[in-house]
Amino acid sequence: MAAAAMILARRVARSGVRFPCSSPQVWGPAAWQPPALLPAQRRAFSNNKILVELDTSSGIATMKFKNPQVNSLSLDFLTEFCISLEKLENDRACRALIITSAIPRIFSAGLDITEMCGKSTEHYVEFWRAVQEMWIRLYGSNMVTVAAINGSSPAGGCLIALSCDYRIMVENPKYVIGLNEAQLGIVAPFWFKDTFVSTVGHRVAERSLQLGLLHPVSEARQIGLVDEVVPEEKLQEKAAAVVAQWLALPDHARQLTKSMMRKAVLDHMLAHREEDIQNFVKFTSRDSIQKSLSMYMEMLKKKKS
Repeated sequence: MAAAAMILARRVARSGVRFPCSSPQVWGPAAWQPPALLPAQRRAFSNNKILVELDTSSGIATMKFKNPQVNSLSLDFLTEFCISLEKLENDRACRALIITSAIPRIFSAGLDITEMCGKSTEHYVEFWRAVQEMWIRLYGSNMVTVAAINGSSPAGGCLIALSCDYRIMVENPKYVIGLNEAQLGIVAPFWFKDTFVSTVGHRVAERSLQLGLLHPVSEARQIGLVDEVVPEEKLQEKAAAVVAQWLALPDHARQLTKSMMRKAVLDHMLAHREEDIQNFVKFTSRDSIQKSLSMYMEMLKKKKS
């Protein structure tokens, strides 16, 4: 039997067929195990930036950001995010997604500034298109999406949370969330603004965006930026409970209602997508903006050292 197993393993390795193994970090022939040894109700896939686990018995997937050191939204990260989301959307067993972080004290620090500084026009176009694609896929997803925010979430990290159906944040006085682009001399794009206004209302959004505010957890709950605040040890339990409540409804009714509610914001962005890319490239390429971003990067380097 042992010899037969070895022969089978070699054939699988030569064929390139892939199976998930006991470690969610590894895929490929070298990690092959007989499928009978794997729990049928769970699937996992991972890359350098993101870990995804799907419980097929409940239909709930959990996506954990693990992009050192602060889950910055780099081009590589955004690409992997969209690939992971597409896999889940195409999996009939998946009905809901909980998004959280595997890195302590940070959900996502937002857009990776290094992608916006000292690069070519072609790179800026590619990067911004990836940012757009991330938002389009998440904001328009048919799945129930819940942000389990277990750390600070400025700028692009806040956008990811805003794009979900429901936001739960850990109760911690050190954590903040908001679209703080104005603090860096950057203007939040119109679809960032539209998503924010749809969540908190025009007046709150106007003040918050102009001042580039980062809201403490209690204030974020008060203005409706997050829906619930819980102790850290209760976060996953609460996220699962919220998902269960949403999944109790017929999928078609929930999905059509979501599409109806979000259609105007999505259509507005899609109609102006290329214009938005050109505006981003033009704005980012300005000498004054490049100087501001360079100074910010130098400040971050000093903090790390």
